[in-house]
Amino acid sequence: MLNPNLPDPNLLKTVLEPLLEDFQYWFARSLTLLENEDISFLGRDGQADLVSRLQTAQQEVSTAQMLLKVTDGQAGVEMEVLMPWHKLLTECWQVSMRFRRENSV
Repeated sequence: MLNPNLPDPNLLKTVLEPLLEDFQYWFARSLTLLENEDISFLGRDGQADLVSRLQTAQQEVSTAQMLLKVTDGQAGVEMEVLMPWHKLLTECWQVSMRFRRENSV
């Protein structure tokens, strides 16, 4: 019998799997921008810090993806883990928008 306190594996696969894929996609795009452009308003140290945080987040998301896969959807991710990824992604989007705005003239 299934434990009623555990989330439905199908729900986790349906919601969490694509969410983790989205994180990976946007983190990779952000890294591409940061590794190929000089983002002057960040400065070298700020840009290097953002790259480092993105690489760490990518590794964390990869780990969550592996756990979800090897447990056949029995492992989820706590909101306390997801929120820093979301905040990092929002920061990257803001950097990208500002960079494009400043370089569109």
